[in-house]
Amino acid sequence: AHANGVSWSSDVNTPIVMEVIDRYKIRREHKLLEIGCGEGRDSRTVLDHGFPLMATDISEEAIAYCRQQMPRYEKHFRVLDCLSARLDETFDFIFAIAVVHMLVLDEDRDGFYRFIRSHLTEGKALICTMGDGEFEMQSDISTAFTLQERNHDSGKMMVAGTSCRMVSWNTLENELARNGLTIIEKGITSSLPDFNCLMYVVVKA
Repeated sequence: AHANGVSWSSDVNTPIVMEVIDRYKIRREHKLLEIGCGEGRDSRTVLDHGFPLMATDISEEAIAYCRQQMPRYEKHFRVLDCLSARLDETFDFIFAIAVVHMLVLDEDRDGFYRFIRSHLTEGKALICTMGDGEFEMQSDISTAFTLQERNHDSGKMMVAGTSCRMVSWNTLENELARNGLTIIEKGITSSLPDFNCLMYVVVKA
């Protein structure tokens, strides 16, 4: 998509990010971390509101794209694999939108939650994942990166596939509990036009 001069996803921010920031009184002197920023649609909104955000993604291409699209915020973006790396600092607010559903294996999902817990101060974290709280499914990870034809607003293109695992509320709550995270709020939200149904939790360590 980037080689063709277009973005892959929309540039519409996920409303619940700023809603939770406002609801839990996250201030501009707090330290914020985003896991899996993608093309930066939520990063841009948070940074434009004056918050000192570190926005991360495992994809070097995604981070390069964010830096190119938002040169004034270039230093706020960095490549990070949260399953194998640690940061030397902790944060007051961490958020990850539509990231954990791409992790299928229990050990990877546990690693994701442990990273959040170990990098969270007395603050909160917002986690959003595809699902309605009832339906469960998981894809075959052996075919996760197979090239496939996908529809895009600019036309059809060949892109690498992804993995996906959707879980119920019961499974999600058990995952969080066994990794030391306590739910203080949960619900269903959306991030249109990309995700019409997202489960969300606000947690503390």
